[in-house]
Amino acid sequence: MRTVAISRCGGLLALLVLVFVLINCTLCQNSSPYQCVDGKCLRQYEDDVLGGNDQGFGSLNECRLVCGRYSSLWPIPTGTIRLGQGTREFIPANVEFSFSESSEDEEIKIFFNETQRIFVKNLYKECSRHCNHSTSTSLFVSIKVLTAETKLKWSTNESYELHIAPHEDTVHAKIIAGTVFGARHGLETLSQLTTERSYQDESCLVILSEAQITDSPIYPHRGFLLDTARNFISLRGIKRQLDGMASVKLNVFHWHITDSQSFPLELVSFPQVTRLGAYSAKQIYSQAEVREIFEYARFRGIRVILEFDAPAHAGNGWQWGPSEGYGNLAVCINQQPWRKLCIEPPCGQLNPANPKLYQVLQEVYADFAGLIPSGEILHMGGDEVFFGCWNATQEIVNYIDERNFDFLDLWGEFQSKVLALWDQARNEEAPVPTVLWSSHLTDPEVIEKYLSKDRYIIQTWVEGSKDLPKQLLKKGYRLIISTKNAWYFDHGFWGVTSYYQWKKVYNNKILKNPLVLGGEACIWTEFIDEHSLDSRTWPRLAAVGERLWADPKLDASKVEGRFYRQRDRLIARGLNPEAVTPHWCEQNEDRCQ
Repeated sequence: MRTVAISRCGGLLALLVLVFVLINCTLCQNSSPYQCVDGKCLRQYEDDVLGGNDQGFGSLNECRLVCGRYSSLWPIPTGTIRLGQGTREFIPANVEFSFSESSEDEEIKIFFNETQRIFVKNLYKECSRHCNHSTSTSLFVSIKVLTAETKLKWSTNESYELHIAPHEDTVHAKIIAGTVFGARHGLETLSQLTTERSYQDESCLVILSEAQITDSPIYPHRGFLLDTARNFISLRGIKRQLDGMASVKLNVFHWHITDSQSFPLELVSFPQVTRLGAYSAKQIYSQAEVREIFEYARFRGIRVILEFDAPAHAGNGWQWGPSEGYGNLAVCINQQPWRKLCIEPPCGQLNPANPKLYQVLQEVYADFAGLIPSGEILHMGGDEVFFGCWNATQEIVNYIDERNFDFLDLWGEFQSKVLALWDQARNEEAPVPTVLWSSHLTDPEVIEKYLSKDRYIIQTWVEGSKDLPKQLLKKGYRLIISTKNAWYFDHGFWGVTSYYQWKKVYNNKILKNPLVLGGEACIWTEFIDEHSLDSRTWPRLAAVGERLWADPKLDASKVEGRFYRQRDRLIARGLNPEAVTPHWCEQNEDRCQ
């Protein structure tokens, strides 16, 4: 009896051991659930035979790091790209920097110190700030810039080379760039060649240990317009957008800071403009705060272009003229019924028949000139002038009758006068151009009568099927293109407009011509505020980023895995992008087409 009992116990023990082994084998198999198959990362399930390489990956992002021609880079490089398959573990605390001797300029040192700080900060964000796994590998980054240029312009060299190679217990990354802005882009690319590796209670980063990349943008103007006049956006909200822009190498923040709804910009010359025009005392951008945004953007490779829209889109903030002896500086302000006087409520347009308006504008432009760095441009707006408003104002009707003008002549005279005021305020050695929206004044049949191609750049905002951009190019005008039926991100939430899903955004190609500076996506905030801004903008703006940097021949259906990875990156960096697909589709790229 005793012998039988022992035999049964031995059999039970063997069974338990077998179950333990099977469980552990299953756990082992499930710990590497992703496989690279034909350049795409797919999740493995039980009994799956995927036919990919033999190597499994513990996370989707780690698979993406070594899978496919472009790894997890966004936007794709435009030049040479050779990526290895090996990776090394490291932690942000073990990153060292070296700057070349040609970088002795103090301003360049400041720029390097800040971009270095941003780079390391983004690495910590990539591993959820829990990079505590012990590793002996360090990352050594050497940076060399070839010029001392620190002002970002359309002519700025933004190219860079990135070389990564392992050496014993160190991964060496070498960046060579023409300017600090190219070096910044190189650091951004380097950060995208890392991802988190998690252990039970610890994590670290892994980095691709071999790479050769040469890269430069196709378009010099890669922009995003944000309207902060219809709904006020805090500095914190603006900075989040700048962080996202930097991650996809967009380089122009077009700040539509005033409109007929509100005038939230502090003016030294006429504080009553903000007092009457801001929504509240807490919803004002001080001059110091505007300068702060300029500086914050510059360290992220982004120039800020302020827009002071005129003569239309000017209402609240301009009511004080009669009470202070200046007459009607603007007309139709807040009048009803609005449909006869403006495009949308509230109405308001500057009064070009009032000579005192130009006295006021001279001081206003001086305030803008004090904010905008030397050599930088001002966007003068100039769209949607509603002739019905001017026609309903007897003072203006009398003015055009006396001069035998039509309304276009009046508008053209206004534009000529304010350009002269701006030049006087700037006092530049060589006058810089300014930007206007496409409008009746930029119609190809009349534009040469009113606007010099040497002084004006036209930002078109028509549908992709329209030939206006081509007509203006034939006349020799430089363009910035904002395709209305693809890159207007407020669409789809009002009227008969449509929502543009990220693939349509990505596939929107703009003209390639030396006179086409680039393009911009636009957020108008009638139905967007601080709380919905991120999700209306991202990750769709990332699609614009790759289009303007690389102008890829790829269709959106071929870039899904990298796009989903970029969305993860945005979340890690503090943004709240909208979801674009079920998570299953992210884990099984190309199976939800």
